[in-house]
Amino acid sequence: MSEDDTVLPDRSELLGNLFGKPADLPKDEPQIAANINEQLQHMGLETWPISVMRRVRDGLYRIEPKNVLEVGGGIGHRSAWMLDLFDSKSKPNRYDIIEQGSKFAIIIKRLVDRYDASSWTNIKLGELQNLAAETMAWKAATISGLESGDAPLLTNYDVIIVDEKPEDLAKSIENCLPLLSKNGVLVSTEPMVPTGDVDETDELKMALVNGFNNWIELIKKSQMEYYVAFIPVFEGTIVTFLKK
Repeated sequence: MSEDDTVLPDRSELLGNLFGKPADLPKDEPQIAANINEQLQHMGLETWPISVMRRVRDGLYRIEPKNVLEVGGGIGHRSAWMLDLFDSKSKPNRYDIIEQGSKFAIIIKRLVDRYDASSWTNIKLGELQNLAAETMAWKAATISGLESGDAPLLTNYDVIIVDEKPEDLAKSIENCLPLLSKNGVLVSTEPMVPTGDVDETDELKMALVNGFNNWIELIKKSQMEYYVAFIPVFEGTIVTFLKK
């Protein structure tokens, strides 16, 4: 083997190579993202830790995706990280951001306009479950040769980023996995383990427990068809999926 030959990692090791080490990118939070982070603190909203955000950005930098889906846009903190990357590196053909709240969607729209990214970034207002179901129905109709319009989402995303409430996380990932391209990667974070005694009449805590149980079942079930990598970083664990 010559010195110029590159040894590519095995597919089962690919996720660790993509997200396991920092890339040669700035460590500081992008200024716009930092400003949004301050707004989050004032509003009492949660976001992914900076260490997680940075490593996810580094993974996308290595992947250079053509189509990206972000689930759970919030007020655009993570989107600002991604848009900052795309602004300085290669842009995707399409970047879809799903957000349920119309007020937050308006804030994200301003962020997209600030980066002059409206020609390739789409803000999808609504529930992931409904948008994914419509997309899969559109795909089935297209395969059957039936006339149909455009689907709300793609079925060949190179990267899907999922940020959901712990009680809904497993279901959201299940809805997203069929939307990945052949070599597409889904990225999320591991939910916290519920602790303490839970009264069965406490609906909120029971929802967290049931959500975590669904997460465990998802990991067990998905490993039949997907490589699943757990990548610990400071203040969190990134979880990634890649089809076998």
